[in-house]
Amino acid sequence: MRWLERLLGRSETADGDVAATMARAATAVARGDHAAALALWGPLAHAGVGRAQNNIGACFAEGLGVERDPALALRWLTLAAESGDPVGQRNLAALHFKGEGVAQSDAEAMRLYRLAAEQSDAPAQDMLSWMLLEGGDPADRAEALRWAQAAAEAGIATSMTRLGMMHRDALGVDRDAGAAARWWQQGMAAGDPDSEAMLGAATLLGQGVPPDAERALALLLGAESRGSQLAAPFIKAARAAVSPAEA
Repeated sequence: MRWLERLLGRSETADGDVAATMARAATAVARGDHAAALALWGPLAHAGVGRAQNNIGACFAEGLGVERDPALALRWLTLAAESGDPVGQRNLAALHFKGEGVAQSDAEAMRLYRLAAEQSDAPAQDMLSWMLLEGGDPADRAEALRWAQAAAEAGIATSMTRLGMMHRDALGVDRDAGAAARWWQQGMAAGDPDSEAMLGAATLLGQGVPPDAERALALLLGAESRGSQLAAPFIKAARAAVSPAEA
């Protein structure tokens, strides 16, 4: 029996062939050769392998190894999502969220993010949490909290930052400055400069952590240098607290 026939039949041998081919494609991507990866993903995608369909769609979405083509990105990512691939569902959700190749729809984006989140896709859990919270409906806060916790447990730094905000502002959870500061410490350790900024602000104000103007200023300046826009409103006050005579 030929390889493609085995693939379509989903025998154990075919599954091994799929894994080996995906591994070779991943190696090609690692060396920056998306064209070679696309050649490997192509037969798998046409045979219905969802992750290969997703990867081709992502390449068309980003212009990796091919000309950027939102319509083809939409076609391949739709196939991946319909096959149940969580990464495909998440990437298709992003197209609907941004309105790329398809009419913009927060509702469809949330539906797809939720499908991926329910399959433990942590970036989808993070994005779904953000959308639920940004929607402003108090009834959505408990779900936003649940997905943020799931994403944070999987190591998503932005969800750690969001959990800090939710504890600080009592959004779906009791107000707890100490818990907020602990989440921001975790988010900072995971690399999110917004967590560093918020921890700096908390340290300046003595909210959940002992007040320490010098440490606060160092955190705020570090966060700003790493791109956080949340640090700027607190930097002047931190500088004044460190050197009141110069303020």
